[in-house]
Amino acid sequence: MALGATTRDPDVIILVETVTPPCQRTSALWVAVSGRSSSETPRDALWRVATLNIWNRQGPWAQRLPLIRAGLEALDADAIGLQEVMGFSGLPSQAHEIADGTGWNVHYAPAWEVGGGLTMGNAILTRHPLLDVQILPLPSPPGVDTRTVAFARIDCAHGPMPVFVTHLTFQEHLASARRLQVRVLANHVAALAPISGPPPVLLGDFNADPDSDEMRFLRGLTTIDGTSVYFADCWSTTSGAEPGAGPGWTYDRRNPYALRSREPSRRIDYVYVRGPTHHLCGEPLGARLCLTDAVDGIYPSDHYGLVAEIYAARRHHDPF
Repeated sequence: MALGATTRDPDVIILVETVTPPCQRTSALWVAVSGRSSSETPRDALWRVATLNIWNRQGPWAQRLPLIRAGLEALDADAIGLQEVMGFSGLPSQAHEIADGTGWNVHYAPAWEVGGGLTMGNAILTRHPLLDVQILPLPSPPGVDTRTVAFARIDCAHGPMPVFVTHLTFQEHLASARRLQVRVLANHVAALAPISGPPPVLLGDFNADPDSDEMRFLRGLTTIDGTSVYFADCWSTTSGAEPGAGPGWTYDRRNPYALRSREPSRRIDYVYVRGPTHHLCGEPLGARLCLTDAVDGIYPSDHYGLVAEIYAARRHHDPF
């Protein structure tokens, strides 16, 4: 959740072991509000995207690394956004470590110069070619970790897919900073992903609850500085709206790594898409949590991942 390692570092970790490997979920979980499973849609008509805060190198990183890699590989995603990624001067970043042996392409975007050649930031992983990679600035209050956006166009079917990956300021009392950050993020999206093009996808740890001004702004429910935008929240518009759906917590006290912070369980990691467009692409079809389970008492991260499926092919409007 936090970008820096100093904010969640108590001395004692209590581990709870479960038996289900991470991300071993069935396609039955891909159910949209309409009742139609996205598994009924041809795979080549979809974008599958995911986000995960990897918790930098905290905890048992050597044991967590293969769980993250295996869990993300199992998703067969077109784009994966990572947060709290550490980079080392002259050495591979953690995103490159995760991608090792997978064939994924990596775009690492530092956000915070920690010191001594160490950086922390965001990353994009994909099995497709990366185009037009950029590191976009976000405003940050004085004295706290600085923030950026990793941007790339992913050269996949029905693309190129514009992908924005970010991690907003985490301090609970700095909602004003996050409000400004999402306003600037929306400006970046408008500049790099015009309405006439493929729908942009936003992935990240936004450190904000669904009813916050920051997230309501992205969903078109409030304005900031007289400006409004709209992005579909892939969880709340699909699986999260189903009868009996859970809260979708991505930072969950049932995970002992999250419990260390003594913060409440929250849904703070999101997949957004600007759609459906005039051509009816960009429709969220389903979303689910992933990388939620421990293996031999080790969780992949202190956050759970979120994976979503988005209809990406152009469609004709149904006749009346």
